[in-house]
Amino acid sequence: MTHPSRRSPAARSLPALAAIAAGVVLILVVRSIAGGGDDGDATGGPATIESACDGPSTELVLAVSPEKTSVLTEIAERYAQEDGESDAGCVDVTVTEKSSGAAQTALARGWSDRSDGPRPDVWSPSSSSWPGLLSDALRRQDKPSLVPDGDLPSLVRTPLVIAMPKPMAEALGWPAKQPGWSDLLALSKNPQGWGAFGHPEWGPFRLGKTNPELSTSGLHALVGANFAATGLSSDLTPANINDPKVRAYVGGIEQSAVHYGPTTLTFLANQAKADRDGRGLTYVSAIAVEEKSLLDYNVGDPSVGGNGSPPRTPLAGIYPREGTVFSDNPYVTLTADWVDANKQAAAADFLEFATSAESQKRFTDIGFRSSDGKVGALVSQKYGALPDQPKLELDPPAPPVLALIRDSWRDLRKKARVLFVIDRSGSMQSDNRIELARDAAAKAFDGFGPADQVGLATFSSDYRVDVPIGPVGKNLGALKAAAQALFPEGGTALYASTRRAQDQMEREFQPGLINAVVVMTDGKNDDPDSDLERLLADLRPGEDTSRTIRVFTVAFGQDASLPELKQIADASTGASYDAREETSIEKVLYDVVSNF
Repeated sequence: MTHPSRRSPAARSLPALAAIAAGVVLILVVRSIAGGGDDGDATGGPATIESACDGPSTELVLAVSPEKTSVLTEIAERYAQEDGESDAGCVDVTVTEKSSGAAQTALARGWSDRSDGPRPDVWSPSSSSWPGLLSDALRRQDKPSLVPDGDLPSLVRTPLVIAMPKPMAEALGWPAKQPGWSDLLALSKNPQGWGAFGHPEWGPFRLGKTNPELSTSGLHALVGANFAATGLSSDLTPANINDPKVRAYVGGIEQSAVHYGPTTLTFLANQAKADRDGRGLTYVSAIAVEEKSLLDYNVGDPSVGGNGSPPRTPLAGIYPREGTVFSDNPYVTLTADWVDANKQAAAADFLEFATSAESQKRFTDIGFRSSDGKVGALVSQKYGALPDQPKLELDPPAPPVLALIRDSWRDLRKKARVLFVIDRSGSMQSDNRIELARDAAAKAFDGFGPADQVGLATFSSDYRVDVPIGPVGKNLGALKAAAQALFPEGGTALYASTRRAQDQMEREFQPGLINAVVVMTDGKNDDPDSDLERLLADLRPGEDTSRTIRVFTVAFGQDASLPELKQIADASTGASYDAREETSIEKVLYDVVSNF
């Protein structure tokens, strides 16, 4: 936007020009998390970009979903240099990373600067589904909406795809044929598995899918499955969602999940590692991801576990023939009392800059589709995407129906069988770690459903089972009591205890459930009789990968060895979580439980 009062770059002060030449001031605090892509309870920032114009400034705070935080920060830097001034004066833009589901939850309950980061003036989640869910949640609380009426402007777009290792997609007819959710459901139920397509060595169909309570791709996959189950392409109703046949269809798809999680990064990173190890066809058969993440994977982007080179076995994007949902990345200027007229003017000016031709090209250069649907060079069959797809775009249902779909997942999801293994060594006495661990573990057990099976083991120099694995509906009180009774003593037999837990889960393996171990420790292994390499070899999946026991590790406190714990998780195709900032343990365990 051109403003009569705007000074030309030549009129700016010399100190401002020097600052620009040296690089825009960028303050970036990165919280290390197990997350990425468009999803999860990722929180990063803030990144504050100061305008180069002179005079009083308005700070505009944007809460942005992770997949576009970096590019929007770049755009904000260019805005500060080339524009940076609205009708209300100079604009300093603060870009914070906040995943869609986490931001929706925070806004619905009342934003906390302390726990949620800087309070946003503008929210840009991955999809308009999330503002719809926010409005529905606030309506249920008799609170005013924070979302403006009418259509929300879109920054960029990217569709949900079912990303399959290319040979598997080709076995189903890709690229000429686009299979659908019905085909995947039939394949998952076929006792021959991939043998029905001439490849018994690929085993059963296995789906990587994120938690729809946190993740846009998980939510959109759930919506797509409900549409496929009804045969409709619009106007889903509560009666459709509650139809027993629809629930059986959607539940059938959920049973093929290997596990869930807050982010697609876990699946993509594990797939990348399997590919480097020559096992690109043995980890999962498909991952529900956004097209942008598919492209990142196929160019070898390190942000999704790549090493800078294309994978041996690329992923092919299937656009379900029943239709798919786009992530439209809306730009929501909140109708909140803290968003005054100056902030509204700043928000409008930055939106115009971010949707300019130059900014849109920056988005399409890295694999997004523009706000009006144009594609860049990356969206091509060479990189596993089909620019003329999808043929059918699904509109997310009305917010109350969308909320019903999301809530139905709790009943329909694949159930879990999980053994928690918690460190009670003497070092847990430091800095109130034991108290933090007790409280966080007790709250984490609330995240399971009554039909999930959970047990608790603890270790120091020895290993013991405090609560045998059983249904949470019966076990919850015992689990919480045992967590609160943790008492620190002894050493840290980390490797031996992890192996004991895995051995138990292998002996008691139950098909049809997510079988997993969660290991939380604040230290390093100090048992001289155990060896990391031997443990890693034991944890690696065998020939029958459908019986894999995945280990999810949590590094708790500054003394924990995150690299070793990551090796343990990677070997088992699980995921590693970082709670070295000890007060983050409650949130981290919440993320861990979202895998189940």
